[in-house]
Amino acid sequence: MNRHPDDRPSHALVADLERTLGDPGAAGGPFSHAETVEHEERGALPPGAVDLIRSWGFARYLVPEEFGGGLRNLEQLVLLTRSLARRNLTVAVMFGSALLGVNPVWLWGDEEQRARVARGLLGGDLACFAVSEPDHGSDLGTNETTAVPDGDGYLLTGEKWPVGNATRGRFLTVYAAVEGVGPSLLLVDKQALPPGSWDNHPFVRTVGLRGHDLSGITFRDTKVPAGALLGRPGGGLTGILQVLQITRTAIGALSIGTMDSVLRIALRHARERVLYGQEIYRIPVIRRHLVRSHLDLLVAECVTLPVARSLSVVPSRLSLWSSVVKYLVPTLGEEVVQEAGRVLGARGYLREGVAGGVFQKLQRDHAIASVFEGTTHVNLHSIASQLPAVARVADRPAPGADTVLRRLFDWSDEAPVWQPSGRALRLTNASEDEITRGWGPAVAEARLIAERGLPAAEGDALLKVLDAWSARRAAFYTRIVAESLDPATTDGQDRATEHCVHHAAASCLYTWLYSFAEERATAPGTGWLVLVLQRLLRRLDPTAEPDESLLPWLEELMFARLDGPEYFSLQAVKAAAAAAG
Repeated sequence: MNRHPDDRPSHALVADLERTLGDPGAAGGPFSHAETVEHEERGALPPGAVDLIRSWGFARYLVPEEFGGGLRNLEQLVLLTRSLARRNLTVAVMFGSALLGVNPVWLWGDEEQRARVARGLLGGDLACFAVSEPDHGSDLGTNETTAVPDGDGYLLTGEKWPVGNATRGRFLTVYAAVEGVGPSLLLVDKQALPPGSWDNHPFVRTVGLRGHDLSGITFRDTKVPAGALLGRPGGGLTGILQVLQITRTAIGALSIGTMDSVLRIALRHARERVLYGQEIYRIPVIRRHLVRSHLDLLVAECVTLPVARSLSVVPSRLSLWSSVVKYLVPTLGEEVVQEAGRVLGARGYLREGVAGGVFQKLQRDHAIASVFEGTTHVNLHSIASQLPAVARVADRPAPGADTVLRRLFDWSDEAPVWQPSGRALRLTNASEDEITRGWGPAVAEARLIAERGLPAAEGDALLKVLDAWSARRAAFYTRIVAESLDPATTDGQDRATEHCVHHAAASCLYTWLYSFAEERATAPGTGWLVLVLQRLLRRLDPTAEPDESLLPWLEELMFARLDGPEYFSLQAVKAAAAAAG
C-alpha cells in the first residue's frame, strides 16, 4: 500500500522510512545485513528490497512537489537517502542514478516533458544520465554521439557507457552533438523508440555495488522527436556542469549512511570482543579509532546538510560548495571505513561472522563515492580555479551573509521548497561564499558567548581552538592572494584540499551558533564543537589532539545510540545536550 506522508517534517518522514526498512542488524527482511550479503555474493539485490522501497513511496521524493511528487527540497532527499544507504548502498545508488537522469528535466524541460517523466517515475520507471562514452570518460569535449535533423526529429547515433540504470531505465538524458546546433541534452524515452534501432549492453561486473545496473546503450540512426531537446540548444555542456552540482551534494548522503553503518559495526565489535581480559574498546588505540570516526561523521553532516539547503536558498553558490562536499565527505567516509577496518582487524577480512560479513560490502560499495559525478581530482580542480576570487575577499563579510547563513544552518525551520530553475545555477561562485567570508563575525560572536555564557572549561577550550583556526586561516588566504595559483598543479590541488577543511570548520561553527543556542551551555552542547574543530585541525596540524576531558559524554552518547533506532548524528548530540541541560 502506498503511503504519502508528505505533510510531515523531514525528520518525521525519515523516521517512518526507518521503521519500514527495519533494523539491518536483525534477522529477516530484505534490508537485513544477512539478506543483503547473501544476494550480493550472487550479484543480485535481495528479493523484495526494491518493491518495499517503491511501496513506501521513495520515488515520490525524486519528483518535485511542483510536478506532482513529494520532493520539497534536497535536504529532505539527503536525509532519506542516508537511511537507505546505511542499509544497502546499491539500492540507494539505483535511485540516485535516476535522480541524476531526471534533474535536467526538472530544470529545463517543457511542460509536456516534465509531466511525462513525473508520471513515469511515480509509476515505477527509472531514468539514467547517458553522458559517458567508452573512449572519453569525463572528457566531455570529445563526445562522439550525434543527432542529425531528419524530418520532424533527429537520428541519434552513438554509444554511451558506462551508465547507471542504462538497461533498467526508461528515460535517458543523452548528451549529443546536434548538427547545426552544437552539444545539447536530449530526453529519450525508450518506449517511443523504433525497435531494432538501439540496444543495451550487458551489465558491467564491478568490485562493489553488485546487482546495480551499470551498463550501456548504443543508438544506430535512432529516430527521436524534435521535442526531445532539453533546455537551450547548444547548451549541453553547461547543463551537465550545472546539474552535477545537485547530485554531487546528494552523494554526501551515501557517505554519511556508510559511515553510520561501519561505525556501528566496529563499535559493537569493540564492546563484544574480549582480549587480554577486557573488551577491546578499552585499548587506547581502538578507542581513538572509534572516537575519531564519530567526530568525522559529525563533520560530514555539518558540511553536507547546509549545502543541500543551498539549492533552495542560494543555488548560485553550488558551483563551489557542491565540489567541497563531493571532495571532503567521501574522503571522510573512506577514512572512517579504514578506521573501522582497523578495529575489526582480521574479522574485517572475513566474508562471514561480524555483522553477517556486510562490512566488506560497505567497504567495496563506498569506494565509488569519490568517483561518481567527477573524481576527487576534478572537484579539487574546480575548487582551486575559484579560490583566488574567494581569497581576495575572505576577510570581508558578504552583504546579507547573516540572513543566508541563518537559513542554511538554523534547524528550527524546514528548508524552503525547491523551485527548479536552470537559470538559478551558475558555473562559478565568483566571490560569493558566505561560508568562507562569515568566519570573522562568527568567531567574534562565539568569543562573546564563550566569555559570558559558557562554563569555564568549555569556554576556554573553544577560545583556544578558534584562535588556532583564525591564525591558520588568515595565513592561508593571504598566501593565495599573494601567489599565482594554477588549478592544474599539485599545489593547486593541495590548496583546494585545505580550503575544504576551512569550509568544514566554518560550517561546524555556524551550526553551533544557529542551531545550538539553547543547548550550548551544557558539556555536550559546546563540547562537540570543540572536538570537531580539534579533529579538523589535525588534518592540517598532526600535533593537534582532542581535549580528553570532553570525550566521556561523547562516548556515552555513542553507546546509547548503538542499539537504538536513531542513527549517529548531530540531532542525537542536540538531544543529549538538551537532556543534560
